[in-house]
Amino acid sequence: MKSAMAKPLHAVGGLSLLAHALRAAEAIHPAELAVVVGAGGEAVSVAARKEREDATIAEQTDRLGTAHAVLAARETLARAEGDAVVLYADTPFIRPETLRAMAEARAKGADIVVLGFVAETPGGYGRLVVANGALEAIVEAKDASEEMRAINLCNSGVMIAGAANMLDWLSAVGNDNAKGEYYLTDIVAIARAKGFSAAVVECEEAETLGVNSRADLAAAEAAFQARARTRAMAEGATLIAPDTVWFSHDTVLGRDVTVEPNVIFAPGVTVADGAVIRGHSHLEGCTVASGAIIGPFARLRPGADIGPKARIGNFVEVKNATFAEGAKANHLAYVGDAAVGAGANMGAGVITANYDGVFKYPTTVGEGAFVGSNSTLIAPVIIGEGAYIAGGSVVAADVTSGALAVGRSPLVEKPGIGARLRSKLLAMKKAGQKKKGAL
Repeated sequence: MKSAMAKPLHAVGGLSLLAHALRAAEAIHPAELAVVVGAGGEAVSVAARKEREDATIAEQTDRLGTAHAVLAARETLARAEGDAVVLYADTPFIRPETLRAMAEARAKGADIVVLGFVAETPGGYGRLVVANGALEAIVEAKDASEEMRAINLCNSGVMIAGAANMLDWLSAVGNDNAKGEYYLTDIVAIARAKGFSAAVVECEEAETLGVNSRADLAAAEAAFQARARTRAMAEGATLIAPDTVWFSHDTVLGRDVTVEPNVIFAPGVTVADGAVIRGHSHLEGCTVASGAIIGPFARLRPGADIGPKARIGNFVEVKNATFAEGAKANHLAYVGDAAVGAGANMGAGVITANYDGVFKYPTTVGEGAFVGSNSTLIAPVIIGEGAYIAGGSVVAADVTSGALAVGRSPLVEKPGIGARLRSKLLAMKKAGQKKKGAL
């Protein structure tokens, strides 16, 4: 990956590759979950325990192959009473349904079940050697004969077997191969030689997509987005230009939501039925209620809670703030750490000055209040219900309900001075002189 960050921590759909794999595992309700990390894998360990607090961390100090990696979790395997499932942190798209199908095949009598797929171009994938419907062996591409390379049923690496048996078979794996590594795939032949049965469950090739480079990561993101867009439309959302809309793993869109081009849904977004997200908007960690209109060119940051039929317009940024039903900020505003009441209007250029460099402070705008354009509300401050704030005001104190507040400096007018000043400046310009300083 050529990165300072461990490969499993790179993200697809706003969720790390590791988290994708762990969430797939959770779908089959594992009693224990062990995560094998390489030397210096502290960040991976932290991420794993963020997903599941009781995850066991096993360190693989030397990287001697996949069987060696699984054996790093020897203690977990030794105390496990049921089956063990092997998943990979760089293979994010294994579906819970697939894992359940493998568990069913295991329950029907197969001692070991391997997940396979038919590859259009098998290339460097390990081949699954099947005879009479039973899996005989897995052969790595570098060790395969010409005849075996012609096989297009390939190994995903995902497998399930009894934990005790898996530990026994792993202990018998050697490293007599082209790479001098201990291959997990060898346990199939070892199991078969000891009289155990092996089976294959097949899935689509796309499900086994692995990430080993930035190009792979981009391909994984593209695959994720394609599925997310298809799912959103199937569930009743309208995407005007689907290829320009970007989803996160947890994006929720209601029915009859309309999403215009070039919208990004970062993690933590829920949009209710009938809302409209106009073009070039960015949403993260927020909720949008039914009938609300967002954008174009709007930014909703974490904690934004936009109520029914509210409007957040172009070049408006909302952070940790609620807009009640019908409230509006139609253009060029920043509203942070605030509660805006039903039907209230935040004019163009309005900002809540909520931060003093150390602490954040709240602003409350009452129901039906009107905040005129280019006003600054210096928090903490309360604007009462139905109050009017005159345009251009700086408000640093509470305003009572129904009041009109004007917070401008008085306008000073000096008759004739403007014309004389302009004549003087034009003369200086003609003479090639420059004025020193502002007016």
